[in-house]
Amino acid sequence: MKPKTRTALALSAAAVLVVVLAVVGVVAVAVRHAHRSDPAITAYAHGKTVTVPPYRYCTVTQSNDNGQLGLACRQSEITAQLDTPPGYPVQLSLPPHIADAPWVMVMEYHAPDGTMARHVASYLDYRKGTLAITVDSRPQPDLRLIGIELQLVIPTRDETGNEGFAPYQVWSIKTA
Repeated sequence: MKPKTRTALALSAAAVLVVVLAVVGVVAVAVRHAHRSDPAITAYAHGKTVTVPPYRYCTVTQSNDNGQLGLACRQSEITAQLDTPPGYPVQLSLPPHIADAPWVMVMEYHAPDGTMARHVASYLDYRKGTLAITVDSRPQPDLRLIGIELQLVIPTRDETGNEGFAPYQVWSIKTA
């Protein structure tokens, strides 16, 4: 092979390598700055499935000297609709982000006399990392499920020192 041919091949290979590295760099920057969608839950009942986006979604931004967390919140106020005939359960599929966090589920029921009843369950009622939950739409003959709210909670303390929990991420489902 002549020296000119070797030089041309080496320069071509170097040019291809530079282009490949530039493309890899652009892709890496794009992936790092890509928008990550908020976690959603999936709800299923009577042959229908809906994806439930967050009703409220907060991320922790900082903690001050007093231990108070700063939150950056977005409120979509989206409540997913999943018509659930009486007697059919609602099944929730939780992504690991939610299943592995402390959560509370509030189930609202309507009685024939017009009164409302609330049942509450939490991650403590299930095995650690449970990814699927079944909600009874009629836990008692006179109650009918009308809504489910799943909340990720954080510990809180008010000005007087009382401790509790507050939701910082919420998913809402209307079933009737």
